[in-house]
Amino acid sequence: MTKTVKSVCPYCGVGCGIVLEVSNNRVVKVKGNKEHPTNFGRLCTKGNSCAQAITESGRMEYAYRRPNRKDEPVKFNMDEAISETARRLRAILDEHGPDALSFYVSGQMSLEAQYLINKLAKGFVRTNNIESNSRLCMASAGSGYKLSLGADGPPGSYQDMDRTDLFFVIGANMADCHPILFLRVMDRVKAGAKLIVVDPRRNATADKASLFMQIRPGTDLALLNGLLHLLVKNGHTDPDFIEEFTSGWEAMPEFLEDYPPDKVAEITGIPEVAISQAALWIGESPEWMSCWTMGLNQSTHGTWHTNAICYLHLVPAKYAAPAPVPSHSLVS
Repeated sequence: MTKTVKSVCPYCGVGCGIVLEVSNNRVVKVKGNKEHPTNFGRLCTKGNSCAQAITESGRMEYAYRRPNRKDEPVKFNMDEAISETARRLRAILDEHGPDALSFYVSGQMSLEAQYLINKLAKGFVRTNNIESNSRLCMASAGSGYKLSLGADGPPGSYQDMDRTDLFFVIGANMADCHPILFLRVMDRVKAGAKLIVVDPRRNATADKASLFMQIRPGTDLALLNGLLHLLVKNGHTDPDFIEEFTSGWEAMPEFLEDYPPDKVAEITGIPEVAISQAALWIGESPEWMSCWTMGLNQSTHGTWHTNAICYLHLVPAKYAAPAPVPSHSLVS
């Protein structure tokens, strides 16, 4: 007997719809869900091959231990493994103190598991040395959203991709890391939308760009501030929106004077003409969309990067958000 199960691909976080055909409790066929609003039937290589990971056994069924460092790992009873791990951690804690232990956990853990590991690290061991993909990737973004938009959720949607006039991709190699979304971007580009790509490397995404800005690593904030400087200088702002829905604007013009195009070009390594072109396209586009990921989040300035991108949308009042519009702050 074969049954069909609709699910969502777990790999890159985009959430593409997949259809699994299951026979005798095994997945026998995978295809994209044509009715899903994210991918409309398209799947990348990982999505197409996801059945291999959930069909094959051996993952987390046993513990393994090396009797000596250079020996091959040997299967180990799970209860004994848990007890021995706890004993070794306890010995390190007793001899060297809490900061001798650190925890690196996965963003794929459940909310309950995340809570427990943080209680173990901070409440019992009493160390701050715990890190995870969740915090490394999204804490700076969440903080930036709350500071600039008042809530820690991005206001855009995948459907915005089907109507935007300009894509601004920074800190992301969409062609390789989010290929299904990138195909959706390219559908819109073929219909006339422009694509700006900011990256230190000329990657597969940059190869499709209308304008490629090869930035010097670590200078993203200068570029974003420089673009905002030009939006203001070019008159591409919405004073009524700024007056009614934002706070702190009075400090911004003076702050932005430190980021003229020539100085930004010197800092970032991007030609001044390219910076001016990007700002002009952003300012003149009726609807535009920024796409960014870990290249900006995983930074000591990740929160500021998020703020700066949000400002680029707020100042000309071009962004997708549900009504009523929340109170926004332009103060870092």
